[in-house]
Formats: sequence, C-alpha cells, structure tokens
Amino acid sequence: MESLKTVLPSATLGNEPSVVVQTEVVEQTSRRDFMKQTGVMLSAAAVMSMVPMGTRAAAWAGGSDAPEVSNVTVGFIPLTDCASIVMAHELGFDKKYGLNITPSKEASWAAVRDKLVLGELDASHVLYGLMYGAHLGIGSQKKDMAILMGLNHNGQAITLSNALRDKGAVNGETLKKLVDTDKREYTFAQTFPTGTHAMWLYYWLGAHGINPFSDVKNIVIPPPQMVANMRVGNMDGFCVGEPWNARAIYDKIGFTATTTQAIWKDHPEKVLGTTKEFTEKYPNTTRAMMRAVLDASKHIDTMSNRAKVSDVIASKSYVNAPDPVIEGRMLGNYDDGNGKTWKDPDYMKFYNDGQVNFPYYSHGVWFLTQFRRWGLLKQDIDYLAVAKQVNQVALYSEVAKSMGIPVPSSDTKTEKLFDGVIFDPAKAAAYASGFKIHA
Repeated sequence: MESLKTVLPSATLGNEPSVVVQTEVVEQTSRRDFMKQTGVMLSAAAVMSMVPMGTRAAAWAGGSDAPEVSNVTVGFIPLTDCASIVMAHELGFDKKYGLNITPSKEASWAAVRDKLVLGELDASHVLYGLMYGAHLGIGSQKKDMAILMGLNHNGQAITLSNALRDKGAVNGETLKKLVDTDKREYTFAQTFPTGTHAMWLYYWLGAHGINPFSDVKNIVIPPPQMVANMRVGNMDGFCVGEPWNARAIYDKIGFTATTTQAIWKDHPEKVLGTTKEFTEKYPNTTRAMMRAVLDASKHIDTMSNRAKVSDVIASKSYVNAPDPVIEGRMLGNYDDGNGKTWKDPDYMKFYNDGQVNFPYYSHGVWFLTQFRRWGLLKQDIDYLAVAKQVNQVALYSEVAKSMGIPVPSSDTKTEKLFDGVIFDPAKAAAYASGFKIHA
C-alpha cells in the first residue's frame, strides 16, 4: 500500500520566538530494557496470532471498509501524554486494524502545526487550542482541521523558580504580592500561543489579579527546553506538561505552584488531530487509527500497566527523561518540591470509560472564549458553529459505539473552574467578556 507521507520543503508559518538555550540532552546511564526484561511487549505478529481469525477479520475491516492506505505518520512532542500514540505503535494495536503507525518526534508545537497543515504529518498528538488556531488562521496559514478524539485529561502544571520561592512567592496569592511590591520584569513561559499551556497560565495568573500581558512578560518555549531555560534564569515560571514539571523538581531548580487539574478538574488537554481533508480522503484509515489509539488509551489507564508504559516512553526515542520522573506522576504520586506530597486522584487519564476521548463541542467553545478574552479573536464569533466544524463528534461516536465504548448523551456541558466561575457554552460571548482581567 502507498504511504501517506509526502516529502515537502520545510516551511515556517508564524514560527515561535527563538530560544536562547537549546535542549539539554539527557543521557540515561541506566535503563531497564523493557523489551527484553518484562516480556510484556509483544511483536505485532505475536499480537495478531493471539486474535481469533473471525475477530481478526472484523478488526482488519476487509473489503470496502479496509484502510485506504496502511502507513501513517503520527507526530508527537516529548511529553508524558504522547503515550497513547507511542503505545499504539509499540504494542501493535495499529497492526490489529491494518495500519502501520510511525510515531514522529517533533521539535516544537509550531513544527507540528506546520507539518499538519502541509501534509507532512498525517495526524498528531497535539494541543487542543492549536487545532482551533490553525482552523481560524491565527498566526498561521488557515486550514480546515479535525479533532478526532481527546488523548488525555489533567497532568500539566505551573512551575515557579526557586528564586521566587526565596522571595516568598509559592502560590498565586503570594506571587501577586511579589509582582506588586518588588518591581522588575517577570517572565513566564508557555508552549504555544493558542495552546492549552498558554490558556492555563493566563487563566491562573488572571484569577490572581495578574495580567499575563501587561503585568508580566510571557514567552514561548518548546516543552523539552523549559527546564534548561529555567536553570540559566531565562524565566521565573512556566506552564508545561509532564514530565518537565517533575524534572524541574528532580533537578532542584523549581517547584510546582499548582497542577492544571487543580485549575480545572478533568480538563481537556491533548487531542488526536488531523486535517479535515485527511478524514474525507481516507475515512477508513482515520477510523482504524482512532481504534488503535483507543485500545492504547484503555491499556494505559489500567494502572498495573503504567510502570511499564512509563519505562517505554522514557526512552531516548520518545520523551528522553529518567524513568522515575515520568512514572511518579503517571501513578498519581505528587511531590510539589516545596514540602508537600499527596496521592492525586485527578492524575493524568487517557480513557476513563471514554470520558477522556469524547470530543465535546463545549470544550472547543471554551478555548475559543479564551482566544476572545486574550485578544486572539478580535470580535465574537459563532462559537458553537466553529466547534462543530472542528470536533468530529459524529465520527468519534460511530467509532466508539462500534468498540462498545460509552458515549455521553449530550455533546456539550457546563464547567466550573477553580475560581468558581461557571462556563456555560450557551452563553459563550458573555463568558468571554465577563472577566475583569483581559487583553
């Protein structure tokens, strides 16, 4: 079968600002050889040999339901929440559905966006808000995008430097006091202008009376470069996904001021994203890819599998971080680096009986309201109509039901974040304009 991957000239469409310090390569001197020692990782042939022929025939969806192409390149950024993409490949779930998923490690979210838009990636582990930014042409070429399903909830954090702690800033309230009384330029980093980390950081700062644009400076840095940049004093704080918050504690250069699940319990985070063009041209391939990732999501959410999953994604090919840095928070074991430890029930989840994966229209609407709040949208739009263009609810529901995965009765819902403000997607414009602090 032909490959979907097309070699195109590299392009820059609204690139991120340059980063002063390049990523530090973490050489791991001791690595458990997961493939040899655990005996759990099966080859694709072994996986298929264990599937009964009748089931195998249905899984491969022969005839007119067969994938139009079998080779797909799926991007990812080195973050813990890339796990379902990686494990779909490593455990052979892709082969079960007649696919060969090649995970492609990318350098930045800008690279992911550009390669998706240009067709160099067929799909990707991607920031929720990035998909909406590309769809609307915010800072890039406009392209009709498709969110196929959610990949994870929770599992990000805001890290502050030890230097801030030394001056008494250990949470939002004390940070506000320091910014007001000790006047200087404070710098905070996030990973992409329309991304989830930007929105969590802005929301958290704003809820504590700090304007993320006028009271402090905010910059964009790719996730794996956060720790290196904090180490040399290039920022006072950052918002990023794991394991880089845990890594800052491991390296004794920062601490966790808040987790994102404390900002919004079970918030949407990364998604399986592609272009609308891909879904229309290769509908069976799209469904097969979704099924493989859903199987991987279920596998990861079986807690007894998480130590082994952490070991796999810790490798240099994927996240490239010490095993304990990934495994701890994957298991819900949190240490904030400032004397507090706890078992977090709202740890990173990949399936949760399908709640993680259903692409609620209301989640898309929430991100759009924050674009409006922070000036990325210059005027109100039909928020729900845009969400219905991007979030592939009907397609996801079809795939989920075929796999016996529960599908909610409503495709929208209200939410309440940590500041007590209620988000009602039916009142999106009023919500977007209702915040005291905005652009």
